[in-house]
Amino acid sequence: VQLQASGGGLVQAGGSLRLSCAGSGFRSVDYGVGWFRQAPGKEREGVSYIRSSSGSTYYADSVKGRFTISRDNAKNTVYLQMNSLKPEDTAVYYCAVGRPVSSARFTSGMYYYWGQGTLVTVSS
Repeated sequence: VQLQASGGGLVQAGGSLRLSCAGSGFRSVDYGVGWFRQAPGKEREGVSYIRSSSGSTYYADSVKGRFTISRDNAKNTVYLQMNSLKPEDTAVYYCAVGRPVSSARFTSGMYYYWGQGTLVTVSS
């Protein structure tokens, strides 16, 4: 099982980026996929999650209305469209697959496999 996160980069505040998480060795449709981020000196936090069955989406309050998670099952890929980026969005972003219970969608321990991370830097 492998997850490849990509799409990070340097962007000015107010700009946009789209992250991709490409999976191999499993079917992404069988798992939920979460995006997490970790800023320097801070703990990893959940950002967004998409369910395997219904495709329902969930967001942390800090990104709600700005980020959109989606999936392309044919490509076994999940995307995170990030708009109106802020300097506080600067972090390494990770994707992960798992079957978290509804009360723990943003709990990193609920996920089985992780991508390597992609760095997002938002300048002010």
